[in-house]
Amino acid sequence: MTWSGFFGGIQDFFENVAFAPFNALRALELSNWWAANIMTWIFMTICAVAIVYWIIKLQKYDATEGSDDKSITAHEYLG
Repeated sequence: MTWSGFFGGIQDFFENVAFAPFNALRALELSNWWAANIMTWIFMTICAVAIVYWIIKLQKYDATEGSDDKSITAHEYLG
């Protein structure tokens, strides 16, 4: 087995197997942009909802707990 055969096998794997979904999306984008980018929009929506949920939970925790000392002398090095 030669090195060129080894690296040729790696090249063949990535061109024909590993990146096949990306090649399909690239070909689909030429005909329908929305279909090619639907997964991106779904993930962006999920992330936006998660961020809003997390911020709401943080605000509720901050309002109900009140355990944080927010005075200027809360830390030794500030006072």
